[in-house]
Amino acid sequence: MNNRDHEGARHGGSLAVSCEKLGFSYPDSAHPALSGVSFEVRAGEYVGVVGPNGGGKSTLVRLLNGLLRPDQGHLLVSGRDPATEPIEVRKYVGVLFQNPESGLVAPFVEDDVAFGLENLGVPREKMRERVAGAMRAVGLAGYERREPHTLSGGEKQRVALAGLLAVEPEILVLDEPTSMLDAAGRREVLERLEALRGEKTILHVTHHLEELANADRILVLNGGELVADETPGRLLSDHDLLRENRLVPPVVARLALGLGLPPAQFRTPEELAGAILARTATRTR
Repeated sequence: MNNRDHEGARHGGSLAVSCEKLGFSYPDSAHPALSGVSFEVRAGEYVGVVGPNGGGKSTLVRLLNGLLRPDQGHLLVSGRDPATEPIEVRKYVGVLFQNPESGLVAPFVEDDVAFGLENLGVPREKMRERVAGAMRAVGLAGYERREPHTLSGGEKQRVALAGLLAVEPEILVLDEPTSMLDAAGRREVLERLEALRGEKTILHVTHHLEELANADRILVLNGGELVADETPGRLLSDHDLLRENRLVPPVVARLALGLGLPPAQFRTPEELAGAILARTATRTR
């Protein structure tokens, strides 16, 4: 049920990602991890990827940055094939994983942010400029000489994000970046990602639909197949699609549904409360 008539079409830029009938199977697996997956992402789009465990989300991430090679179909990222040009593709794609601890290797924050640039041989003066800019972008200016182990989970994930931004990738692939964070940490990271909207092409893999309320589109993977490509509003309004793919609507959307209100219309408790008060006032006149 791929819906190509969606908000994402307003992005008229070049193709950032192009998948055509993509397939991959792990050795000794009875079923393919991905089968016949086709979609496109245009430069500047913010695209969510959701689905039940085992649906193919993590496999897609690994194919995008060349950690796996597809068995079938074609995949281009920034016009390059990750299977044959993985090193080149990784200059254009930054992957943020769910465990921020795994990417922190240096004694001070600024050294961690500079790590990727050092591997690329970026000149020292240019490196300092890019590290400072990336740290400002994620709200960590002043943290340069902090030791990573003293930071909160959200701050550590923002350090990892700064390290990606310093390399200046065109595409950010977020593999459940908030799954190991508390509520405050999740909010910190999501606010920084929202600030990057339009500047970067973003693919955001998550189990939390509320994190994708502002996405241009949401791809639903289940059983290795792409079963939907919808705007957040249409996805939240499709009860059968949500149920069939074990997707849990955000709390506000569930409350709206229970009250007979359109679930996609409300993104915050305050918006829902305002609608309830307005409806109550109308009925009491």
